[in-house]
Amino acid sequence: MFPVEDRKKEKNSKFLSRLKSKREKPHSRPQLSERHSELVDTIRAQMQISEAMDACIRRNMVQLTARRTCGQIDLPQISLELLIGIFRSDFPNEKSYIQWKSRQVNILEELLYFSAELPETERVIIKSCLAKIRDTKEWDVAMSPAQRVEIISSIRQVASKAFFQQGKFGLQNETYYWQAAYHLNIRLYEKLLNGVFDILDEGQLIEEADAILSLIKLTWSTLGITDKLHDALYGWALVQQFVDTAEGTLLEHAVLQLQRVVSTKEDDCNEGQYMNSITCLKERNGSQKKLNLVQSIFLSIGTWCDSKLQDYHLHFSEKPVHFKKVVALASTIGMLSSADCADKVIVNASREKIKRYVERSVEAAIGRVAITVLESKERTHPLALLANQLRLIADRELKIFFPVLRQWSPESMMISVQKLHQFFGERLIPFLKGVSSLSEDARSVLPAAYALDNELGQLYTSSLEEQKVQHSPRPYLDHYQIEKVSGPLIIDWVIGQHTHILEWTRRALELEDWEPLSFHQRQAASIVEVFRILEETVDQLFGMNLPLDITHLQALLSIVFHSLDAYLQRVLNQLVEKNHLYPSAPPLTRYTETAIPLIKKRLNEYKILDDIMIDRLNELTIPKLCIRLNTLQYIQKQVGVLEDDIRNSWAAVRPSPNQTQAEEEPVEILESDSLTHNETVDELFGTTFNIIGDTAKDIGQKTCDLIGTRVVFWDLRDAFLFHLYRGNVESTRLENFLPDFDTVLDNVCGVIDDAVRDVVVLSIYKASLEGFVWVLLDGGPCRAFSDSDIILMEEDLLTIKEFFIADGEGLPESLVEQEAKFAERILHMFSLQTETVIQMLMTASELISMGLDSDKQGHTNLGDAHTLIRVLCHKKDREASKFLKVQYQLPMSSDYNDTPLVDSTSRLPRMSEVLKRSTSIRWNKKRQSSFKSMKKKIQGATNEIRNVGR
Repeated sequence: MFPVEDRKKEKNSKFLSRLKSKREKPHSRPQLSERHSELVDTIRAQMQISEAMDACIRRNMVQLTARRTCGQIDLPQISLELLIGIFRSDFPNEKSYIQWKSRQVNILEELLYFSAELPETERVIIKSCLAKIRDTKEWDVAMSPAQRVEIISSIRQVASKAFFQQGKFGLQNETYYWQAAYHLNIRLYEKLLNGVFDILDEGQLIEEADAILSLIKLTWSTLGITDKLHDALYGWALVQQFVDTAEGTLLEHAVLQLQRVVSTKEDDCNEGQYMNSITCLKERNGSQKKLNLVQSIFLSIGTWCDSKLQDYHLHFSEKPVHFKKVVALASTIGMLSSADCADKVIVNASREKIKRYVERSVEAAIGRVAITVLESKERTHPLALLANQLRLIADRELKIFFPVLRQWSPESMMISVQKLHQFFGERLIPFLKGVSSLSEDARSVLPAAYALDNELGQLYTSSLEEQKVQHSPRPYLDHYQIEKVSGPLIIDWVIGQHTHILEWTRRALELEDWEPLSFHQRQAASIVEVFRILEETVDQLFGMNLPLDITHLQALLSIVFHSLDAYLQRVLNQLVEKNHLYPSAPPLTRYTETAIPLIKKRLNEYKILDDIMIDRLNELTIPKLCIRLNTLQYIQKQVGVLEDDIRNSWAAVRPSPNQTQAEEEPVEILESDSLTHNETVDELFGTTFNIIGDTAKDIGQKTCDLIGTRVVFWDLRDAFLFHLYRGNVESTRLENFLPDFDTVLDNVCGVIDDAVRDVVVLSIYKASLEGFVWVLLDGGPCRAFSDSDIILMEEDLLTIKEFFIADGEGLPESLVEQEAKFAERILHMFSLQTETVIQMLMTASELISMGLDSDKQGHTNLGDAHTLIRVLCHKKDREASKFLKVQYQLPMSSDYNDTPLVDSTSRLPRMSEVLKRSTSIRWNKKRQSSFKSMKKKIQGATNEIRNVGR
């Protein structure tokens, strides 16, 4: 034999390479003798025997066979032949030779001196001869070959007497040594069986395992092996190899072999006696007991299985697949009864054994976890660590062990749950009594305890269902009542968060400069911060992993509502009413051409605003208003995301109905309660987020309107509003001001979000139309329009419509046309005959005197007196001027300078005064006829004045 050190080096020897090359030739089919030789060669390699030693053994065995005339060869003959035919020179070193020789001497000593029933004189001879062989100097140096042959012959004579002794049990091929030296035979056979395990991977069987097992069957008659002994020894070898390598397939093979042992029936009573004669001493319960070999193997395997199953959490947690195989092994050898066993006593015994395994294993696992937690250096509270570790134990029990153990003990899961729940509860209750706030310890312990309680409760319930406990009172776990402790604490925490978030929202708005967050994120930074802290609050609340009820949900939604509502109200309060941006109402004058007074009065076309309003307007520039609008749009979009997030989180933690109530109450009541609960939740969500969305939408619309109004009536007031059609129409056409609008729209589209771009452009368009109408009706003394001017202005109105349509890339044409209808009607009124307009004014004034004025909201309407008077004031028509002079005593437009002055102090008639005059006159048919005659007199007087002037 090679030394152990050399054996590792020989794992990739040329022999194994040659053997591998032979295995890779599936198409070659050697003759039977060649196959036999290959198997023997494989056994030699598996047993680490060198080729030189194999050659020596083969040579001596051939010689022994040649000399043998009858009978079979026994073990003493083999050892004696090898001792006489193998020498020191056949070994690579002296140490190997001495080891080999000592082994042969030990075999002979065991067979002839200790086992054989020989007379004392022959025993003395054997002892003396073996001592000489064992002595290296005497045997290998001092003795001549003849002397060595003489000693071997002396031993052979004694061995021949034992050889001819009859076996005790009369079995076929039985020899004396079957029973006398069974312990040596068994060891030798075990050594042969171990040759089926791959020396390169000891957890695997070699490919030739079945063929080798068939080959070594030839040794049965020499070693006294029977079918049952082979199955028992091979199964035992497989179990031992599994213990050493932890390769699960070996255990599967072992179970199959041992099942054959159990199922084998001994028809021959002599064989049974022989099997019982192969005995072993086993210590059991403090005393030694003699067992036959099969019983001894089963006892050894059972002891090993029992040691593993007593703490299966320790031995099988890392490799759970082995657990089922070990239980199957225990069942095979009779430790556990089969599921279909009719003997109730045996079944109950197996059930009790499983219960003990569960109790002891869980207790051991709990003990290890407790020690680990105590020794842990983590900052997490020990109770939280303990709860998490106990959950892992319960999870392993459910997924790995219970599916196997339920066959013998359906209540095993319930036993483990009770152990775990009781152990943790005894340590949790004192902690709960001291909890007064959601401290760091409470936040770690309470969720862990709640999760453990839930999981154990579910496992306990499923275990009861597994046992089909229906009619008898069903016991329940005494839950830890975490919700009673955590509920008020969560409410206190939410209230604290409410105050904190409101303050944070206020500070964020105070620091807001209304600049876009980035090129792609055009909303304000403050709203992103507000949503961030709201989302963090949501995550923190649901991330506590504590029981929540609808009160907690309501408190959370209250935070969301008040935080966003406070933000929106602050944004709203920072806006100004667009009415402040409109110019002051101009004086009502009548058109004149020739009168040239020495001193002209100044117009006051500006509205005087206080410093606070001016400061606010300076802050509300168009870019900042656009960012505000982007922010409001972001709120409308983000509240939907936040709502979905809260809904999903709530659905995940929604408390399930109490199990006890679920059994006692009818199903219909539970469904009704559930429906009511869902409706309440939906109402909470709807109320909160719909109001926020609607508010943001309303403020957004107001902001959008303010953008359009500011562009036209504030930013472009001097460039557009006060110069359009001033003096005359032809020289101040609308197209001259379109570049200003184009610049504004470019700037707006550069900062506005795409989602509200069209809405803002529409607002500017509507404001431009409003400004156009303002020029027509409130343009002041400097503007008067003839019939030819109306044609030009109609063209200008078409121009502005085409500008905002932008060849299909701007606003929809239908929308543009719809919004322009009022301006078109106003222009149409200028094209009407003066008498027609005056008649319409008379009708409107009559309605005013009767209290039936249609303009009760202050808006401009086509047929109201406000609009009609302004049309007459701006008509370049003598008849209109005379009517206004006679009826309303309006001053001439030529009395006023067309250059506006902010601090004008002129006292001009306002629309309210004019309407008062109008309502004092009753327009009837008689009055209308007298009005015509008055008109003629006025014309005549005017002619006289002109003639005098000449």
